[in-house]
Amino acid sequence: MYNLNAIMQRLPALIFTFINSSLLLTTMSTAQAQSQQPGIAYPQTRKTDVSDNYHGTTIADPYRWLEDDNSPETKAWVKEQNTITQNYLAKIPFRDSIKNRLEVLWNYPKTAAPDHRGNYLYFYKNDGLQNQAVLYRQATTPGAKPELFIDPNKLSADGTTALGTVQFSKDGKYAAYLIAKAGSDWQQAHVMDVATKTLLPDSLNWLKFTGLSWRGDGFYYSRYDEPTEASKLSKKNEFHKIYYHKVGTSQDKDVLIHADSDHPLRNFSASVTEDERFLLLSASEGTSGNEIWFRDMKNPDQKEFKLLIKGFEYEPNVIDNDGDKLLVITNEGAPNYKVELIDTKNPQGPRKLIIPERKETLVHVGTGGGKLFAVYLQDAANRVYQLDYAGHLEREIKLPGIGTASGFGGKKEDKEFYYTFNSYVTPALIYKYEITNGHSSLYFKPELKFDPSQYETKQVFFNSKDGTRIPMFLSYKKGIKLNGNNPVFLYGYGGFNIPLTPSFSVSNLFFMEQGGIFAQVTLRGGAEYGEEWHKAGMFEKKQNVFDDFIGAAEFLIKEKYTNTSKLAVHGRSNGGLLIGAVMTQRPDLFRVAIPTVGVLDMLRYQNFTIGWAWGVEYGTSDKEDQFRYLIKYSPLHNLKPGTSYPATMVTTGDHDDRVVPAHSFKFAATLQADNAGPNPTLIRIDTQAGHGAGKPTGKLIEESADIWAFVMYNLGMHFKN
Repeated sequence: MYNLNAIMQRLPALIFTFINSSLLLTTMSTAQAQSQQPGIAYPQTRKTDVSDNYHGTTIADPYRWLEDDNSPETKAWVKEQNTITQNYLAKIPFRDSIKNRLEVLWNYPKTAAPDHRGNYLYFYKNDGLQNQAVLYRQATTPGAKPELFIDPNKLSADGTTALGTVQFSKDGKYAAYLIAKAGSDWQQAHVMDVATKTLLPDSLNWLKFTGLSWRGDGFYYSRYDEPTEASKLSKKNEFHKIYYHKVGTSQDKDVLIHADSDHPLRNFSASVTEDERFLLLSASEGTSGNEIWFRDMKNPDQKEFKLLIKGFEYEPNVIDNDGDKLLVITNEGAPNYKVELIDTKNPQGPRKLIIPERKETLVHVGTGGGKLFAVYLQDAANRVYQLDYAGHLEREIKLPGIGTASGFGGKKEDKEFYYTFNSYVTPALIYKYEITNGHSSLYFKPELKFDPSQYETKQVFFNSKDGTRIPMFLSYKKGIKLNGNNPVFLYGYGGFNIPLTPSFSVSNLFFMEQGGIFAQVTLRGGAEYGEEWHKAGMFEKKQNVFDDFIGAAEFLIKEKYTNTSKLAVHGRSNGGLLIGAVMTQRPDLFRVAIPTVGVLDMLRYQNFTIGWAWGVEYGTSDKEDQFRYLIKYSPLHNLKPGTSYPATMVTTGDHDDRVVPAHSFKFAATLQADNAGPNPTLIRIDTQAGHGAGKPTGKLIEESADIWAFVMYNLGMHFKN
């Protein structure tokens, strides 16, 4: 069965909008808010005479030295900037009140959908404020109680060691799992004896962008060669390899399955079909497009991988096998995706169509109980259908409302599984699904300290600059008045074929509880309307994404939801690029900007860690035609001296080895030098933190409290109990 985990890890991902809270707000005038701004003495960041020649154009890079995150000077700069930011935030009178309220809202039991393995149900649970969710198991016998299986909170004192994927051997004897430290993409693999919960000596290092795929008494994984200590968080990742590890042996005995010395900038992942017959090798040259090879492990005559699907133009993934044939989801000839059956005895021959392309976008196909479960997006919300392996529709699985559903699938012998549903005002509900009769029953409902019936979500549509119809979700407390004076927090992403769908966030709830509107706009570049929608926000068409977001802001103002003095904007990663671009193109349109872990230097991003993989989405400055459009919107290179910019807090992590912090460092230094207006321009650099995944609860609450304090203060809001 295919697993997108390894692919998703390579993306400059959105990974969480950030979490939630609540309280009642009143407003004061923007002029009054500005008059109360604490005085800020920014450091004079040293400039150097560094430049590059791009196809005849000289581009200065005076803060290049900030790319060296290990230098004493950079570390001193980080410390000084954090001191300035924390001093500013400390003077906001309601910052502590926000944090206290967030802790109250956050403190509720959270449970993930169980996964049936052997005689147990395995599930994650966080009692409320635990830094990391704990993996439990519960015997399927009546009256059995949950027991602890893996507690990542015991792996580090500060809660910054996170548990990644956990995979069980087919016989249920072993569990292999990944851990990551301080938010880094580097991972370690460990193996546990399931019956005794004993940790075995197996320890594998320098894994990255990998799954764990069992076959027999071992598993396949992907890794890079060991980097130097100084370069491990910034050096370009090259020469990805696949190994097989047999339980009970040391890593130096692992068998090299695949390496490619001719293509250093290719990534590889291995997976195994449920019956362990086929070993699948997926190769990619970036975050879009892949090639698939296979080996029939039950055929002693097939010693080498055989090509299944050639080239990197499309995005095929193997779902599972049906005997000696492979079920594949693909967008080849079907921008909204379809499912085909490929005969491994004649892989380049005719394919059988199983699930034809529809108007809605097919985003996932799971298997379980001998059935297929197709998850579609209809106007950025999920619809789910059950089909047989021939593609015949059996039923639609009715969801509780407009939202996001996940977890559809299990093993062939399963008669039931569990799935999750959530939306902007509905925390994650878990349902038990009976495959035979299609019955869903509520299994778990979290209890929070808020009344969801007081809130509502509606979807609106507007036309972007070129006339394209763009959807946007608006969530707020009932009874809102369209007087043009509501605080709005506008969030977007728009890239990498990733859909933004309705999801619950304690942090966003907090803003709604305060009387604010949380707005999430569906931008081109995502997956919401298929590959054509994605392509409309790639390469030279990236400006469409920014135009869509600017159009969303203008719509909210035109329709009297808000005005420019009450409008804050936020995006993470590729969404951080979005915010950097729109605040440089339309600094007059927004009052507050929060670019988080953003890709902000579009001329040099490909030189660091996995940045090269994004070239298939953005283009790179190495090519002249692509340089010409990148320079037009690259946030770092479009800041202009003498311009009044929105109140801005750039945020990043010192261990971010996905989008290295140099992007944020150089952008913040330039913004502080160029901003001519009265608004603050700060940078918040989280320590022992990476791109976002695995961040402990304590740090999430601190980050959310700081962001909301900055946003509310600069929108002219104040906090009331």
